[in-house]
Amino acid sequence: MAGVDVIVDKLVTLWRIPAVRQNFPWIFLLISVSGSVLKQLQVIPPSYFSSSRNALNVYFVKLSWGWTLLLLTPFLLLSNSSFNRSVSFLGRRLLSLVVATAVWYVCTETFFYIEDVTGSCFTLDTSEAVEGIATKATCRRAGHYWNGYDISGHSFILAYSALFIMEETAPMASLKTASLSSLPRMVLNILYVALNLIVIIWVWMFACTSVYFHDMSHKLLGTICAISGWYLTYRVWYPSPLSPGLPPLRQPKEQKQHA
Repeated sequence: MAGVDVIVDKLVTLWRIPAVRQNFPWIFLLISVSGSVLKQLQVIPPSYFSSSRNALNVYFVKLSWGWTLLLLTPFLLLSNSSFNRSVSFLGRRLLSLVVATAVWYVCTETFFYIEDVTGSCFTLDTSEAVEGIATKATCRRAGHYWNGYDISGHSFILAYSALFIMEETAPMASLKTASLSSLPRMVLNILYVALNLIVIIWVWMFACTSVYFHDMSHKLLGTICAISGWYLTYRVWYPSPLSPGLPPLRQPKEQKQHA
């Protein structure tokens, strides 16, 4: 597993650069704006990723929150327990997963609601308005299409998931030199590399969404909601005592001395 250790060291070194962490949220806004401009200018030719049926979209993006939780939950438990194994501490830290899921659910349901109340149903062949249908789901089941204000759920979930992973994998910078037994260390390393790979996929698919799909305002609103959800939790709420708390960043021994 020496190769994995090398990859982990390089990734940790990258995320330790202050400019990388500080500017990562704003990269999504930059990609969203520049991608939208390129879409308007129609300078990016169609590609494999301009189809919503591409494999990354079907098997990863559409299940993005599931992938994020599947990899991040065991990583959070293993990494945080290396700092403090108390049930109360780990329980608080696990609440960050619950809060993030609540943010995801509330935002996506709100997007669906806005699209429903601002839209109408139309026939596919003649584009005539269909009366008596009030939701997008009902419209599509009837074989028609819905035209409403469609805030980009892809822009939201991909940006939010990437920012969430960035925050919760931060303890790895301290764990790199911690004295862990071989099996937990190996599992943590594999999970860490997998989470970074997922972040790369999320950023790439976010860029594809920006240049191929949605109107600019739809993508910008989705991106702003993602950054707002991250900022209000990890920069405003979590530093306070009555919260799930921020991921631990001190060395395990140092943590003990400060206890």
